[in-house]
Amino acid sequence: MFLSDFRKEFYEVVLNQRVLLLVASDVDALCACKILQALFQCDHVQYTLVPVSGWQELEAAFLEHKDQFQYFILINCGVNIDLLEVLQPEEDIVFFVCDTHRPINVVNVYNETQIKLLVKQDDDLEIPAYDDIFRDDEEDSGNESDGSEPSGKRQRFEEEIVERTMKRRQRREWEARRQEILFDYEQYEYHGTSSAMMMFDLAWIMSKDLNDMLWWAIVGLTDQWVHDKITHLCLALYQHWSLYESLCNTCYTSASLKLWSVQGQKKLQEFFADMGLPLKQVKQKFHSMDISLKENLREMIEESANKFGMKDLRVQTFSIHFGFKNKFLASDVVYAASSLMENTEKDESGTDNFIKALDSLSRSNLDKLHQGLELAKKQLCVIQRTVASCICTNLIISQGPFLYCYLMEGTPDVKLFSRPVSLCLLSKYLLKSFICSTRNKRCKLLPMVMAAPMDVEQGTVIMVGVPPQTESSDKKNFFGRAFEKAAENTNSRTLHNHFDMSIIELKMEDRSKFLDALISLLS
Repeated sequence: MFLSDFRKEFYEVVLNQRVLLLVASDVDALCACKILQALFQCDHVQYTLVPVSGWQELEAAFLEHKDQFQYFILINCGVNIDLLEVLQPEEDIVFFVCDTHRPINVVNVYNETQIKLLVKQDDDLEIPAYDDIFRDDEEDSGNESDGSEPSGKRQRFEEEIVERTMKRRQRREWEARRQEILFDYEQYEYHGTSSAMMMFDLAWIMSKDLNDMLWWAIVGLTDQWVHDKITHLCLALYQHWSLYESLCNTCYTSASLKLWSVQGQKKLQEFFADMGLPLKQVKQKFHSMDISLKENLREMIEESANKFGMKDLRVQTFSIHFGFKNKFLASDVVYAASSLMENTEKDESGTDNFIKALDSLSRSNLDKLHQGLELAKKQLCVIQRTVASCICTNLIISQGPFLYCYLMEGTPDVKLFSRPVSLCLLSKYLLKSFICSTRNKRCKLLPMVMAAPMDVEQGTVIMVGVPPQTESSDKKNFFGRAFEKAAENTNSRTLHNHFDMSIIELKMEDRSKFLDALISLLS
């Protein structure tokens, strides 16, 4: 059920309890977690934090702790499946769920005792009505007669048969309508209000909001921009890089100028010339640029961007200062924390990476944040090199209803793309770049499916579906349900372990038949 008063129905309930925090591996979830941790610290609430990267870890964490806790708080996980069916909890266990994934599972919406949703209800949720989805079966039960009644009762018996037949027909019609309503409701996956923003709202209502909490809320919201869950375009890491490197490694500018080509590089130089910026200035570290140039940079970039067909380019304004030297934009922190969470350079566990990313959000751990920024620069360069390679070697093929690209084992830096967030970022960058480079008008309207090796020893690949590029802010993704149906139709060995339904894992040898089924489903 939806909670209307977060303070009374959530915070005051857990205030004197021991609670378990189950937190997904994304930056918005990290930020929501930081805000909640600060509130709990203020009120001496006892809690245990467990990071979870997918459904398997969520189930394992619940089974391990279900006897020690009555209250479970789930951040950016759990809202889009029937939690009670999956976890089979005891009747006294309560789940508080703050999750941006949509659509919300209808059982979670209408369960009034164990599922409590910390969700903004003015989001465009379009929840089906209770009576359209749930029905009391009592009218279908009843004692069947053996037909041996006296003739006086036979007429009444025949009337009962007719009535029962009518009820069964109505039941079938209701079931068919129910399936249609559920299909329409569950067909698309998208994202709602940032969980960090929801937690900041709670802090603000209780007059416990601090500047750090406001900053975490801004970073959580920016995570949705950076990873294209909502619309926003800005230069990547430009204050910690050179302006030249930032423009080369920002998806929007790289795709718009076609920077993988000689012509694109020439156009980039023309862009700098139009702004009146010498190459010597743009190729040195941003903090070393002339102050006179930096002061008007935002206006110069946005004015020239319009002339070069990049009308949506913005230089982000949310920033924070830690002392005199350390200034960070919210997007810088998102890139840094994401890179720390998906770091493949060291063979460390997902939990270790999660803790490092969580630490990087604190002002007392600036060394971790700087480490994340250096890692983010490397990862963005890898993504741009991979995009250029895929386009120049024609790795993107049209499969009819969608574009498809597979990164072969042995591709440089392919290990990075065994991680879901990195693969999603690459897929979105590649689709945008391909659309800018192709002359085929039909291809410009197509979504993309991208796959990369996941675990070579186990012979698995990770696959992600990305919706078509549109001018609107609609980021709805239909691949989650399509993947499920394709796997079901072909008996492909798949694992739907990710909180985003549009990401799956499957056996390498099942890839061809799975793709064939996907093509026929979407054609």
